[in-house]
Amino acid sequence: MTVPVISEMLNSHPSLKISILTKKHFTTLYSHLETVNVIGVDFQNEYRGLLGLLKLSKKIKTLNVDFIADLHNVLRTKILKLFLLGCSYKAINKARSEKKKLVKGKSFKPLKSTIERYADVIRAFGLKLNLENPKFPPPLVLSSSLKEMIKINTKSLIGVAPFAAYKSKIYPLDKMKNIINILSKDYTVVLFGGGKNETKILDKIANQSSSIISFSGKVPMEEEIQLMSHLKLMISMDSGNAHMAAMMGVKVITLWGVTHPFAGFKPFNQPFSNCLLSDRSAFPLIPTSIYGNIYPKNYENAIASIPESEVLKAIKNNI
Repeated sequence: MTVPVISEMLNSHPSLKISILTKKHFTTLYSHLETVNVIGVDFQNEYRGLLGLLKLSKKIKTLNVDFIADLHNVLRTKILKLFLLGCSYKAINKARSEKKKLVKGKSFKPLKSTIERYADVIRAFGLKLNLENPKFPPPLVLSSSLKEMIKINTKSLIGVAPFAAYKSKIYPLDKMKNIINILSKDYTVVLFGGGKNETKILDKIANQSSSIISFSGKVPMEEEIQLMSHLKLMISMDSGNAHMAAMMGVKVITLWGVTHPFAGFKPFNQPFSNCLLSDRSAFPLIPTSIYGNIYPKNYENAIASIPESEVLKAIKNNI
């Protein structure tokens, strides 16, 4: 979710020299930002523990940075801050108390988006940053392997990412299959997933039609992003795939279970009308948590209260 902010920094302040420090497997998210220095870090081995963070702080100092923007504000970055005394340092305000009120039912109003909170960290250094009219990259060049998988397909591409980290955030598979089958009549549906079990399920769905292609477990994240940049539309749960597609300027429809976009995790530059919500009259405690890992009895399948017709209507309105 930090990508749109870094992209806008480059557009607004082209003379800035920007270095991004992130976990190794996330470096590919910034691959289309060619002038950004992306540093992938292995916290399990090379920079493990307190001594590893001390070693990392020394590496950061060699960059001769003018300021450090902490966009995560977690224990690891707080320790790093202690090793980087003397550097101009600002950290994100995660609004934990506001989010707690939201899930406790003490307040029900949209909080500032997480992406705007990232931008606030940059603004704290006196840099102007406006995310209202973002510039997105043109569709990225597809790798030869992606071209081979898509082959000579002239239909527009629609992405579907039907899984999420928690079951409470996953739309019933039978309903999603119906939607995929309807879409496949007029479009090429490309499926995104992750784990072995997800891959098996998505492969089985893809085998039903030549207009459905599963990329789950078949290409690296860099190629997934390339493919997403060519989508006409992405349908996703409240998950990382929604954010990856949104950062490429793709229209995204998200389905929400026990979580809620009011918590600030609505995909970038997407209207609230593209966030399809569970029925709060039947499940009034939503949002039950920020990430979907906590919910009361009988709330696990709240997302099933979103009618298929509502999903199809949203798709029609965005195509």
